Order: sequence, then structure tokens, then C-alpha cells
Amino acid sequence: MVALCDLEPELLEKLGGELGLAARYTDLDRMLDEAQPDLVAIPTGTEFHYPLVMRVLERGVHVDVEKPMCTDLEQADAMVARAAEKGVRLAVHHQGRVGAPMRALCQAVAAGRIGQLRHVQGSGKGYYAGYGLLNIGTHMLTNMCGVAGPCRSVAALGTVAGRRVGPEDVLVAPGGMGVVAGERLSAVLEYADNVSGVLLQHRFPKVDSAGYAMEVYGTEGRLFWKSSGLWWLPAPHFVPGGVAWQPLETPATPGFVPGQADEADYAYADEFVRALDEGREHACSGQAGRHVLEIMMGIFASAADGGRVELPQADRRQPLRRWRAEAGLGEPTTGSRDYGKWLTEEDQRLGRV
Repeated sequence: MVALCDLEPELLEKLGGELGLAARYTDLDRMLDEAQPDLVAIPTGTEFHYPLVMRVLERGVHVDVEKPMCTDLEQADAMVARAAEKGVRLAVHHQGRVGAPMRALCQAVAAGRIGQLRHVQGSGKGYYAGYGLLNIGTHMLTNMCGVAGPCRSVAALGTVAGRRVGPEDVLVAPGGMGVVAGERLSAVLEYADNVSGVLLQHRFPKVDSAGYAMEVYGTEGRLFWKSSGLWWLPAPHFVPGGVAWQPLETPATPGFVPGQADEADYAYADEFVRALDEGREHACSGQAGRHVLEIMMGIFASAADGGRVELPQADRRQPLRRWRAEAGLGEPTTGSRDYGKWLTEEDQRLGRV
């Protein structure tokens, strides 16, 4: 690391002290001019990703941007195109995609441990679904695509307070993640070779990290993934009293020292270094991140229109903004940036408080 840039002086001084970095800036362009970094990491609020990424790409510098990569497909298209024009690499921080449990899962599928792949299913942590889709669903979807390949189409059901979501339920998400809708979202995804998928983003009374998991179904067995490990069922169906789930060993990450960093984050950074050395795209490339955003926008579009959405979408506009406009409604009211306060505001809107 050669330099830090932040608009908040206290945060800048705190992190600069922790890292022992004297090069601290509050002006991004000055930092790029003076520090001349090879790569810039952008872990800001989502609504700032697009303008910051474009400024860095314009200088011909590689970018690691936090997930989701931006708030709509028009922005994503511009980011991917500019990186290609400048001949630099853009990657989206989906660290779980290259973590040891996912590497072990892909190896098990390739080795035929579960027979022929037939279905993948992922679930979230229980956030309000529209927000959870962009916050956590983005990780799950990239993992599902890592197993099954690109998604061809999506059909989704969105509900709020037990009824189907309407244009009046389109909201500005907390954390600057853009426009969302749906307290519960259930999506069916189509992949190649007759492989199907289901993504569940359902609001729980309390956020439950244990619910964040993915199950992979094959003709001869199943795999169960969590960020903490991987398990194998050597049978296509689980029956109480029958064969049991077995933990599978995850591969070591060369150079990783437990306790000094998160393994998946280390693997993500290591993958970026190797990708740059080898002149190739990161496993979590800008194109891969855009495809995940494509699926999420497809889920919103299907929940709004009630039909199947083919991917990639011809209309690149944010589907929920388009839905509100077609219903004669203006821009949704912006609520709190804090998720807890935002959730209270939404419960008040729905008459629960």
C-alpha cells in the first residue's frame, strides 16, 4: 500500500496510523498524480462507486470495487467499457467466489462427487429482501454462477406485508445501494444444460447469518456451502437415519497466515496479483460483476412485471424507476442511510408501528 484517500480526516488519520502510511490525501486526483498507484481499492458507499471508478479508470489504473459494483446496468456497462478501452482490469469484491470453501466445491463438482449437476439453491441472511439482494444476494449469485455458469433468464415473486409488491413499494435503499423493492423475493433462475436455480431473499424477524448458505444438487449427491466450510452428502436425497453429511477438506491458500486476515479476502487479493501477472481477468471481473447485477435487476423487473426476464436485458434502465414512472409516480422518498432506522421507517409506512 502506498497511499490512502478519504474525505473524513479522522478516518484517514486513524487508518493511516494503523497501516503506518504517511501518504494521506483528501483529494483523489492529487493522490493519483503523486502516489501513482498500480491499483486502487474503492470500498465506499455504493452510490459513489460509479463516479470514483470512472475517475480512476480514466488514469489507466486497475480497480478493485466493493460489491455491488454500482446501482444500475447503464453504469455497469460504462465501467466495463471504459476499463476495456483503457486496457486495465476492473474487479468486484466478491471474495467468497475465490475462497477455499468455494474452490473445494467447484473441485468436487468437477470431480463428479455429486454426479451430474442439476440444481443450485441459495439463501440470504434475513434482511429486507430488496436491500438484502444487493447487499448479500450479490455474493450468493456470483457463487451460484461459479457453479452453474451464466444465468439465462429469471422469474421472481416479490411481496410486501403478505401482498404482491406494487410500484408504491419501490424505495431508496439504505447504505446508498440504489432503488429496491420487496420484503420477500423468491427467484427461479435458468442455466444451461437443464440446470435450474432458486434464490431466496426473505426478511426474518432478526438477521440470521446462519441462513446464508448454498446447496448444490446432483444426480448422485449434494454439496452444502457456507463461507466457513463445505459438506458432502453422498446421496441425491437426505433421509433421516440414512447417509449423513460429511465435511470436506478445503484447500490451503498459499501464503495465507490464519489470524492476519480473512482467508477469502486474502485469496481475492492473491487472485488479483496473479491475474495481473498473467494478463487475464480476475475470477471476479467487472464482466462477472455486471452479470450478477444483470440478474438482480432481472429479479426486480420480473417482480414488477410478473413475467420471465431474458438475460441480458435489452432495456438497461433501472427497472423499478421505470415501473414507478409508468405508474405515474415520481422518485421514491429517500429514507435513512442506516439499515435499522430505515427498517423502522418502512414498518411505519406499512402500519406496523
